[in-house]
Amino acid sequence: MRNDGMNTLRGLLARERRGGRIVLHDATTGREYDARRLLTNAWKTGNFLHHCGVRSGHTVAVVGRTPEALLGFLGAVSLGAVTRFEPPSTTDARAVIAPTNEIDAFELPPGGTKIAYGDPPDDAHVEYFERDVWSENPTLVPATIDPDDPVLATDGAQVTHTELLTAAEGVIESVAMQAGETIAVRAPLSRPGTVAGGIVAPLLADATITLPDGDIVVDVAVASDDAPEPRSLDPADCF
Repeated sequence: MRNDGMNTLRGLLARERRGGRIVLHDATTGREYDARRLLTNAWKTGNFLHHCGVRSGHTVAVVGRTPEALLGFLGAVSLGAVTRFEPPSTTDARAVIAPTNEIDAFELPPGGTKIAYGDPPDDAHVEYFERDVWSENPTLVPATIDPDDPVLATDGAQVTHTELLTAAEGVIESVAMQAGETIAVRAPLSRPGTVAGGIVAPLLADATITLPDGDIVVDVAVASDDAPEPRSLDPADCF
């Protein structure tokens, strides 16, 4: 659970939370991130987004359910920016992070930045997530964030830091989430309940986020449909 000083999601990125426990596993590729690697890369992502012009209150559009998508969200969190998962092709976002084979579909306002992950993009005007984040400074960008600032955007609605943290704490209690357990993210990240239950709650509880493939079965699922896990939570029940 969060300590008394954590009133925004930026608290999840505090230096003292780094360590050797595995906090993210991508079952499709086999990639694993311990807390030190995840937080360091989140800081780097925040620095990169800052260099792309993202500031507090700006929107970062994120596509996919991958480690890069989660790092995009956490990087935006570090700046006080607002994440829009699975955005429409025409968006007012300051930056969009998407797989290389999908990045050309997006139209951004003047000054917006397209950031591709996966294969290197052919377009010189598209930034390359893996290359550019890797070269960034591994420190948190200074930012002032209010608990009532928005952190997620959906169609016609926004979710604040306080609302998302409170929902995540409710998830931990409702499914009896324990440190060391593994949580499968089986629902779309475009649903705020998926972010609360599948990303924020495991980070608060010192559990492991798993981006599952077709075969893996873990302790808890965040899922809109039937899931093989013994405990599951529908994102619709989080708010």
